[in-house]
Parts: sequence; C-alpha cells; structure tokens
Amino acid sequence: MVTRNLTPGRTFYNEPLFEFEGIEYRSWNPTRSKLAAAILKGIERMPIKQGSRILYLGVASGTTCSHLSDIVGFDGHIWALDFAPRSLRDLLDKLSRFRDNISPILGDAHKPGDYGMLVPKVDVIYADIAQPDQAEIMVNSSQIFLEKHGWAILVIKSRSIDVKMDPKRVYSKQVKVLVDGGLRVLELLELDPFEKDHAIAIAESV
Repeated sequence: MVTRNLTPGRTFYNEPLFEFEGIEYRSWNPTRSKLAAAILKGIERMPIKQGSRILYLGVASGTTCSHLSDIVGFDGHIWALDFAPRSLRDLLDKLSRFRDNISPILGDAHKPGDYGMLVPKVDVIYADIAQPDQAEIMVNSSQIFLEKHGWAILVIKSRSIDVKMDPKRVYSKQVKVLVDGGLRVLELLELDPFEKDHAIAIAESV
C-alpha cells in the first residue's frame, strides 16, 4: 500500500519510494501504522480524503500523520497534537518544516481549553492515545472540534485500558462510551495480526 508523496524525493522514516507513470509514491507499512492495518484488513469507511481537515490526537513522531498529509494534500490540513516534546521535535525536524499542511501542537488531549484557540472545526478527529479514558477524550474533543456529520476515528488500545479484561469486552465498553457521548459508531475492526489487542472504531457525529 502506498500514498502519493507530497514532497517527492524525501522520505520520512526510510520508507521505500516507488515511481509509477511519473508520480512518486511512499510505501505505507501496516506494521507501523494502525490506520494502514485497518485499511488492509478491509475497513469499509475511510473518511479522510483530499482537502480534509484533521485533528490528530497522539501524533507521536508522525508516521501515520505523514501519510495522512499525503492524502489530504495542500488543500487540507492536520493539527497534530502530542504531549511529548521529543515526539514534536521529530515531527518538526523531519516532516512539518517541509509540509505546510501540518501544524504541530504541544499539548495534553485531556485539556482542549489549552490549545482550542489553535484548532478550528474539523472534518475528522483521529485519536491514537495510550490512555485509559481514550474514548472519553474522543467524546470531549468531538463536542468541541468536530463538525456536524464529521468523523471520529478512535484507535482502541485494550491493554492501556485494562490489562486483565478480555480485549473484546474492552472494545465493547469503549464503543458504548462513544455512543453515550453522541457519536454513531458505524464500524469496529480488530487489528490483529498487525497490532495485537488493538481495534479501530469509525463513528459519525450526529
């Protein structure tokens, strides 16, 4: 799987580059990106497209973000949040200084009031956060930042929530939090074998 390289000739994490009919593409590795794993496993809805505006919670060093940047293009934008200064430095040094469609934000996803003035209403919130209240974070963020009929994509990390509970029960509980928070969950997909004890939920704001 590949995405069209927004910055031809430049890689982000030493991923292979391919050229086809004069266009350069970057390999998108499903073992390094949970969204890539979900796509390869046959997820039915992929709401991120050219021109999308995305709030990315838990961007880390930016592997998945780099491919989303390719997809949304210069007509779209990504507000990329993480609480770790080291991760944001990597994102700045390797990616965002070469791409105008990414705005790195150092902040805590629990505290949207601290960075809310930097982020407008968005089409999609993508959350990949290793926190026990990750679904609650998504609900709160959706109520503040998500457009009506926008999309919420939540990576559910069961071991970050409860290491003893069966992952399927964790997924069900997290889906209930999303639904109780006003989101309509349309799809839930487990990511094994690419990501053990992980699932991804796709929901729509209503």
